[in-house]
Order: sequence, then C-alpha cells, then structure tokens
Amino acid sequence: MITLEAIGTFILIVGLLTITPGLDTALILRTAALGHRRRAWGVVLGIQCGTLVWGVLTSLGVTALLTASHLAYETLRWVGAAYLVWMGGRLLWTAWRPSSSESPQTTGSGGETKTRAGAGDTLLGGWRQGIVTNLLNPKMGAFYVAVLPQFIPAGASHLAQGVLLAGVHVLLAVLWACALIAFAHVLRDRLQRPSARRCLDRITGTVIAGFGIRLALGQ
Repeated sequence: MITLEAIGTFILIVGLLTITPGLDTALILRTAALGHRRRAWGVVLGIQCGTLVWGVLTSLGVTALLTASHLAYETLRWVGAAYLVWMGGRLLWTAWRPSSSESPQTTGSGGETKTRAGAGDTLLGGWRQGIVTNLLNPKMGAFYVAVLPQFIPAGASHLAQGVLLAGVHVLLAVLWACALIAFAHVLRDRLQRPSARRCLDRITGTVIAGFGIRLALGQ
C-alpha cells in the first residue's frame, strides 16, 4: 500500500504541474471567460478523463510500450502537434480577420448577445475538446511513465495503485479548475467585449499553437 509520505510527495509533484500555466489552463480560462460555463466544465471533465486513461494505461504498462516504440511515439507526437497548431491557428485567424458580425452583436439586444454567447455552450462539446487535447499529448504519457511507477510499492496491485494516484491528480486538477472558472466568471463581463475577446483569442491561440510547435520540435 502506498504510504502517506509517498502520497504527499506525489501531491507536491502533480500540484506544481497542475498550477504551472500551460495548455489546460489556457483552454479552461478562455472557454469560461466567454461565458461558456457548461462547455468549460466539459473541457475540465474531458481533460481529467484523459488523465485517468493515461493513469490506467501506465499501470498496465501500455504507455511504456508507447515511449519505447519510436514510431508510435513520433506518430502520436506529430498528430498531437498538428491538432494543437490547427486549434491555435483557428483562434488566431478568427481574432485577426476583419469581423463584419461584430457590430450586430454589440448593437443587438442583451438577449440576442446571450444567445450567441451560449450557442456553443455544450458539455459534450467541451468534453470532446478536453479529452482529445489530453490524449494527443504524448508528454502526458511520458510523464506518467517516468513518475507513476516510482510511487507504486513492490508487490502492490499496479492497476489499483495507479488509478488511486491518477485520482489524486484529477482531484487536484478539478480544484484548480474551480478556481480558474471562478476567476474567469468574475472577469466575464469585461472579457466578453469584442476587443477583449479578440485579445483573449490571440493570447490563447498563441499559447496553444506554441505548445503544438514545441511538441513538433520535440521540446
């Protein structure tokens, strides 16, 4: 059985990983800041489902095969990089292109604005985006392969202990996501202005595309 000291060390490691600004943080903040609370929680749920999958696969030894196989790792890396660059590029294209639909949105009624803001606010859509982003990141698999086995005692059930540790990671990430969504909700009215939204999309798009480029370069 995993000792309390080992769990404490694991919490410290994944806690620092969780609060470090990165792809997940940018994705959750951007979605929540646009007023899409259901979609934001869908993104959180999808990301954490992906984390659990990585935990299970690592416990079963599958991710060790991924990192050991150069072809499998490189394939996942390039697919993940292409997806992130496409997602970030789409945000940047939307943010920089001249928008003719901006004036009707700003001059329309409050109800019309809310309807447009909530058009893509679906839990399932956010879940799909979150889990795809997480599972196409081979760095998650590499991290779990490097870290998880060190905390599983010899003779213990790898699957049970791996799921337990992944569950701890998920719990910390959900608590952090609550803080991010609450922060975005406070600033929602300001960030939903067209100029602020374009700025937010440019920042988020740059972060996501940047992660994709770094992944493609193997950094």
